[in-house]
Amino acid sequence: MGPGDDWKADRIGSARAGTNPTVLARLPQSYAVMGDAQMLPGYCVLLVDRPGVDRLTDLPRADRLEFLASMDLLGQAVETACQELDPAFRRMNYEVLGNTDAFLHAHLFARYEWEPADHVGRPVWLYDPEVFYGPDAALGPQHDDLRARITAELAALGAVPAAP
Repeated sequence: MGPGDDWKADRIGSARAGTNPTVLARLPQSYAVMGDAQMLPGYCVLLVDRPGVDRLTDLPRADRLEFLASMDLLGQAVETACQELDPAFRRMNYEVLGNTDAFLHAHLFARYEWEPADHVGRPVWLYDPEVFYGPDAALGPQHDDLRARITAELAALGAVPAAP
C-alpha cells in the first residue's frame, strides 16, 4: 500500500466510515465498490456491510438473501453501464470466493469479446497477475465516466449513491 491507501487495510470499516474512495453506493447488507484493478472495465466488488462476517452463511437467512439480491442489482448496473460504453461487452461473471480475504464479498466481472481467445470462457484469475493488477489496469481518473454510469444505474435501481 502506498501513501493515502490506509483504507485498504480495512475495506469494510473504511466504507462504513465514508473514507473508502472506491464506494459507489450503499445497498442492503452491503457496499458496491469499484475494483482496484480495471483490466476488465467495470470490475466491481460487493462488500458485506458489517465486520466479522466471513461467510455467506454467517448472515441470517433473510440478510443472506438481501446480500445476494444486492449482488444481482450491482450486476445489472454494471452490465447496463458496460453495454453502453463498449459494444464488445459479452456477459457478467459473479463469484463469491473468500479464499484470500476473510470477509464476505462478491466479485462482479464484465467480460468482453476483445479478450484474448485463450481467456474467453476461463476464470479471470487465470490472467497474468502482472497484467491484471499492473499499473495500466489500476483504477484511476480514466474510469470516472464508467464509475459515474454505474453509480447512476445503481441510483436508478434504488441504491443510495456514495457521497462525492
